[in-house]
Amino acid sequence: MASHKILVIDDSRVIRNMVKDMLPAENFDVVEAKDGVQGLEMVQKERPWMIMLDFLLPKMNGYEVYEHIQQNPELNRIPIILMSGRKEEVTSKIPEPFEDNYLVFIEKPFEQRELLVAIKKAMTLAQRRPPSTGIGVSTAPQTAPPVVDQNLTDRVAKLEAELEKYKQLEEKVKTLEQQLVVQHKQLQQVVNFIRQKMQ
Repeated sequence: MASHKILVIDDSRVIRNMVKDMLPAENFDVVEAKDGVQGLEMVQKERPWMIMLDFLLPKMNGYEVYEHIQQNPELNRIPIILMSGRKEEVTSKIPEPFEDNYLVFIEKPFEQRELLVAIKKAMTLAQRRPPSTGIGVSTAPQTAPPVVDQNLTDRVAKLEAELEKYKQLEEKVKTLEQQLVVQHKQLQQVVNFIRQKMQ
């Protein structure tokens, strides 16, 4: 089993499956929750390495889940990627820049490259977050921030590079296809010209 457990809290099975398909199984263990209540329970039970949290959820919305996590000093250093198809819903509750709240926002639908960038950014933000302090907060030792696995970071960077190469190849194929169409038209014109001369 992969050591990097990512909890995806989203009521859309499509999104949960999409995230699973985008992340290599050898590096990530994707666990799922379909509503806010189940998601919060799984955060407390599973203690995931990272949380991907939809903002609009049934039973308990993403903002309420986020607040519960932030108020718990044992959980609030888990990296969070907040997802939504409507950014204005998020900014009505959490002002930009989101980095000030140690979270990353990603707009749905997203591509694999955007997800990998968000994961790297969330890992970095979690490392920078100071331990919680405040009235009524236990002075027990804080949970250490998630350890950044260099192999995982390298793997994410490699995937990004492969995606970039794939994108460049796609562009080259499109260009070649366009050139082929132009050459085909020119060849057809030459053939038509020769036919006319031969008549």
